[in-house]
Amino acid sequence: MSKYIYPAPGNATSQVTLNLKVGTDTVGLDLPALQDVTVNAANDVFTWTQLDAASKNQVATTATNSLGMNIVLDQTAFFGDSTATDEDAQTAGVFGLSNLKQLVTFELFMGKESDGSAGKTLTGQGYITGLAPTVSADSPVWVSPITITITGDYVVS
Repeated sequence: MSKYIYPAPGNATSQVTLNLKVGTDTVGLDLPALQDVTVNAANDVFTWTQLDAASKNQVATTATNSLGMNIVLDQTAFFGDSTATDEDAQTAGVFGLSNLKQLVTFELFMGKESDGSAGKTLTGQGYITGLAPTVSADSPVWVSPITITITGDYVVS
């Protein structure tokens, strides 16, 4: 039987979680209120044609990796905690990490497997981009897309 990744919304022991850290930060910032997460791992392809061939030739090259998500904004997580004493992800908040162009280390726990066994975690480093907070009458809380543009590879553990 297949073991599907099972994030189980509302179940604290198997939900999708994202933690962001900077530098020697040991605690990090758990990003609350995730609405959705998209893991992008797109290999680029170099294509060329030759006069002696009827088809194009292609070779995979480096990948463009990113994490995309939407969150409901939590004031402290988004703008940081001005009462904190260390310069870490919690102090800066998501907006500060993006604004300061901080290289972040992320840990994305993808949830448990459908049979209840341990799930997988993706880790890596990147930059927070694509913030665009919005509010409307249909969505009376602030919501924002967030993209982490990854430098290097994903590590699966």
